[in-house]
Amino acid sequence: MRALVVDHGEAGPVRFADVDEPVPAGDQALVGIRHIGLNFGELNYVRQWQAGAVHGHDAAGVVLRAASDGSGPSEGTRVALGMTPHAWAERVAVGSASLGTVPDGVDLADGAALGIAGVTALRVLRTRSLLARDVLVTGASGGVGHFAVQLAALAGARVTALVGSPDRAAGLRELGADTVLTDLAGTEDRFDLVLDTVGGPLTAQAWSVLAEGGTIHLVGYSSGQDTTFPSGALFGFGEPRTVTTYGDMTATSGDLTDLLGLVAAGRLSAPVGLRGDWQDVGDAVQALFARKVHGKIVLDVT
Repeated sequence: MRALVVDHGEAGPVRFADVDEPVPAGDQALVGIRHIGLNFGELNYVRQWQAGAVHGHDAAGVVLRAASDGSGPSEGTRVALGMTPHAWAERVAVGSASLGTVPDGVDLADGAALGIAGVTALRVLRTRSLLARDVLVTGASGGVGHFAVQLAALAGARVTALVGSPDRAAGLRELGADTVLTDLAGTEDRFDLVLDTVGGPLTAQAWSVLAEGGTIHLVGYSSGQDTTFPSGALFGFGEPRTVTTYGDMTATSGDLTDLLGLVAAGRLSAPVGLRGDWQDVGDAVQALFARKVHGKIVLDVT
């Protein structure tokens, strides 16, 4: 079967290859993949994965054979995969804990857009009550950012979306952002929660506008830059402020089911900025790296 595998050469980060058919374990279903979702991190930092390995984590498809132990969805069920290794292939063996059932009326391609981005936003925003709280989402025009803005607004937060340039602000107010900024300089707001996908100097800037008792959740470092805090910046009185790493990405089935339920109810959208054929994955990767895509990239497996 065909798959997209890790390529450490100049033509990378992925290439097509013929690979062996998957052999599911007892708790794994065999899924025929119809769509894949691209993420910046897995492609930009591809050298963290072994050359020649089937790459990718986000996808959606149909169960061809249910898990032999009776767990998980039955044959013929439409499913979304979240944080599932080796997902960018025509067929994949997937554990039941990584499958979310796609409800009737929800485009299967939208299921491929949720995955890492949607689950990341959901889990961070569930760490505290957001009702009438001030939330800052950095890199808000990206995949995680689009979901975070919507979910924070649904939870009753006052949402500020931070983007890198004015042209990347399009559509964020419609998704629920109360304020859209291109720079934190001069803002008088103080934020109870910061979901930071950018890292680098921006993390130190976000610390300076963090309210007492507030938390910065580090969920990405798309800037690729180091973070340096000014002398004395980490000292302070009052309720402690914290910076925390993201955490666990296992057992995503329940989170995917919750997100898909919100999509089915019309309360959450999966903004797809680029839809195409996986044959054109090279062009899609270039568009992703050039920051030309607002939202997610979903490619159809043909």
